[in-house]
Amino acid sequence: MQQLPPTRRSFLSRLTAGLGVTGLALAPGVAAAQTAPGFRATRHKEDDWLDTLGTKHRFVFDTIATPGFLDAMLFANNFLTANQTGYGLADADSGVVIVARHFSTAFAFNDAMWAKYGARLAERATPPSFAPKTPVKNPFNMTGTDLPTRGVTVQSLIGRGVHFAVCAMATRFTADQIAQATGGNTDAVFAELSANLVPNSHLAVAGIVAVNRAQERGYTMATA
Repeated sequence: MQQLPPTRRSFLSRLTAGLGVTGLALAPGVAAAQTAPGFRATRHKEDDWLDTLGTKHRFVFDTIATPGFLDAMLFANNFLTANQTGYGLADADSGVVIVARHFSTAFAFNDAMWAKYGARLAERATPPSFAPKTPVKNPFNMTGTDLPTRGVTVQSLIGRGVHFAVCAMATRFTADQIAQATGGNTDAVFAELSANLVPNSHLAVAGIVAVNRAQERGYTMATA
């Protein structure tokens, strides 16, 4: 995984400052892709967990950076609430997955990892506008910050049955960055991070693969 050039990082920093401004885009042609004549996607046991979620509706949110992860949290919560109030559906009727990849991967690590490696995780993932500057727990489980989460947290979404697909490639890159900074071993840090994901998480070989597999299993996809 290649580090972004300074100009791109600067752009992302400015974008992060405007959390809540980012939009949500539905992937075009998803339904057509599901019914393409003559094509049937191969199924792999590694992705079977996707079939255990949602008996009536399925939604996957693809996120790559802080603003998108925040938007995905809010829209996932809205999706479940609207189905409840407008259709009388229970949360369990809908399968909702948030893909955490690239710069949003760190938000799928639990508070223990943020307490231990918060400074390094914050360098890659967190906006400059919340306090403390070096968080000691997952920022999207924190209170008393100026992140516009409207009371929605990772933990509250887990309570509603939302699952997370976490990019193993980005996790390994993060582990390598931490190992270099601390004099540790990349494989050991990777194993530690992988064992300390938030509940309802699934380590995917790559986040982009999780996006693909979810669509092949009937999930509508939105990019946040």
